[in-house]
Amino acid sequence: MEYVSRVPRPPLDGLIDDLYYLEGASPYARLMLPASPAAFLIVNLGAPLRIRAGTDIETAEYADGCVVTVPTRALEFGYPPRTRSVGVHFKPWGVAPFLPMPAAELCDRPVTMEQVWGRSAVAELRDRLATADGPHEMLTVLEEGLIRRLHETAGLGLVRHAGSVIAATGGAVAIGDLRVSAGVSSTHLAQRFKELVGVTPKRLARSYRFAAAVLAINPAVPIDWGELASRAGYFDQAHFGHEFRAFTGLTPTRYVDVRQRFLREHPGHVLDNWPLPAD
Repeated sequence: MEYVSRVPRPPLDGLIDDLYYLEGASPYARLMLPASPAAFLIVNLGAPLRIRAGTDIETAEYADGCVVTVPTRALEFGYPPRTRSVGVHFKPWGVAPFLPMPAAELCDRPVTMEQVWGRSAVAELRDRLATADGPHEMLTVLEEGLIRRLHETAGLGLVRHAGSVIAATGGAVAIGDLRVSAGVSSTHLAQRFKELVGVTPKRLARSYRFAAAVLAINPAVPIDWGELASRAGYFDQAHFGHEFRAFTGLTPTRYVDVRQRFLREHPGHVLDNWPLPAD
């Protein structure tokens, strides 16, 4: 697969981690993405994607792409034989200025691009992307489209500041301290996070802490789960195991088995850092 990414220019860089282009055959027909402290947008330029947001929800088809706010559980992506898209990896609060609705309404409920931006706007963007000269120009087209749609968002400064502290500490921060430093009530802070991020600050902190723990796992060597859980700030290994199943749907040992399968079957693949085979 070809993967090209870059950080956008200001003011988008305060809202977005990177813009990316992806094309090629997926390593597996279905990939599972563990829950993470990030929102994302995909503008699909190939055959439709299929997404399942939890085992209790039916798979849905997304022809023009999708928008996903910070998830609380794993998402299963079904890819066509060959996929082509551009997308955005948002900071947790970064998607809010581009949504016509509160982020809480989209929590664990991916929506199509048309539902967010409207059919004509999405059609125009996809047409411009289709005629762009290569990945880099396509990312510029996407960046320009985002800048045009950027709008003022009440409470963004508060959520961005508190969210940045949560991110910088890997989730190891007392939410009460954030409230005090911001000079707002716990209820107000939680409401603003739900509106702009889709989850509470406490839940976002859990996501950051879990992501840091998972990314510290080296599936190529024996793992001391108790030590890993302790270093990640979990009360005990049982708590860590419960959190693992909540965010991935897998036990820690099963997660390592699946990661090892990916690395064994597709060494050095551009997607080997987070998604897992779901086949």
